[in-house]
Amino acid sequence: MNTTKTQPAENKMGIMPIPALLFSMALPMMASMLVQALYNVVDSIFVAKINEDALTAVSLAFPMQNLMIAAASGIGVGMNALLSKKLGEKNFQSANRAACNGILLAFLTYLIFLLIGFFVTPVFFRGQTNLPVIIDYGISYLTIICTCSFGLFGQIILERLLQSTGRTFYAMITQGTGAIINIILDPILIFGLFGAPKLGIAGAAIATVIGQVIAAFLALYFNIAKNHDIHLSPALFKPEKNTIARILLVGIPSILMVAIGSVMTFGMNRILMTFTSTAAAVFGAYFKLQSFIFMPIFGLNNGMIPIIAYNYGAQKKDRIVKTIRLSIITAVSIMLAGLIIFQLFPGSLLSLFDASENMISIGVPALKTISISFVLAGFCIVSSSVFQAFGNGILSMFVSFARQLIVLLPVAWFFSKTGNLNLVWWAFPIAELMSLLLCSLFLRHTHKEIISTL
Repeated sequence: MNTTKTQPAENKMGIMPIPALLFSMALPMMASMLVQALYNVVDSIFVAKINEDALTAVSLAFPMQNLMIAAASGIGVGMNALLSKKLGEKNFQSANRAACNGILLAFLTYLIFLLIGFFVTPVFFRGQTNLPVIIDYGISYLTIICTCSFGLFGQIILERLLQSTGRTFYAMITQGTGAIINIILDPILIFGLFGAPKLGIAGAAIATVIGQVIAAFLALYFNIAKNHDIHLSPALFKPEKNTIARILLVGIPSILMVAIGSVMTFGMNRILMTFTSTAAAVFGAYFKLQSFIFMPIFGLNNGMIPIIAYNYGAQKKDRIVKTIRLSIITAVSIMLAGLIIFQLFPGSLLSLFDASENMISIGVPALKTISISFVLAGFCIVSSSVFQAFGNGILSMFVSFARQLIVLLPVAWFFSKTGNLNLVWWAFPIAELMSLLLCSLFLRHTHKEIISTL
């Protein structure tokens, strides 16, 4: 009797031509990220119709929301890097173990944010403002987002499993479905349409959570029914020390890298609130708008990382180099288009949020100045993801730390002491220039020490 176990055939990440492979994996993710960006903007547009204080509250909540996304995405990056490498090595049992331990880590991390939602949100908002109406709006919104974030963690980690095996089309479906449901429910729950209760800013939070939960269940279905490269066996849903350590080796730097962004946003909000709450609202609107430019780059990275990790495990140097080069060219091109849009139409972009004349006067120079950094950021974002794909997330973390905490925040604080708000925005291009220099050095080091030795 032949008892040989049939293994999956060679994955397309090891044989398909790189341009076709990268775009077949990245384009669905880029499309779904654009839908996510649309949801972010639409969400804030509806909140802005309540009043500017509600928009400011959502802007102040962003660092904590970003921290949750950082935690889920960081675990996903660590899991993907390990899982894709094991698939490249044809070690399918270890790949399955990486998937199951990644899901387990995501659930345990959710429990932390459940406690934060109940006990930390009031302190979080009072640390940024003393305006009671903004604090009340913020607590109402963020408590729901944190305590029900099991949908967010489930969606992100299960979508990463689809991405890690090249099934980005299904990940696009789950992200798009969740975002569209959110967009539909936003006005219904915020303003009480079609007989629904009028919930205000809490309605925006509930719409977000419902979209995430539905997307998570859809991603679970696709992994069970369509993802044949991995098997989520109940027997593997138990902590395995070595697997968890290898996930966290890449994941923690990735989490810290994005968490540093939350610290930067928290600090910038405090700096801007010393001028006016409208400046913080502008900053929040900018983050929503720039997501249309940055989200496709993140989608590109989600397609790029498993390709690099797989071919690293398979020892295919040329495929790695071609993937990196094409990703950088694509990212810089997208960012150049974003720069042109922000330079030509800043007022029109801000008017989406029912911006007052005061908000327009503050926001137009802000958008024009910050967007100068876009083209540099395209190169830096792809480079940081390359470091993660090789399991060297420490380099990515260092670049993020230096850019946002060593340069950006201190420069913004220094310029704020002049009393000229327009100078504060120049901290972003200055910080991105420093990031470009570091990423160039680290990318050269990565090529010399890792890629050229394959």
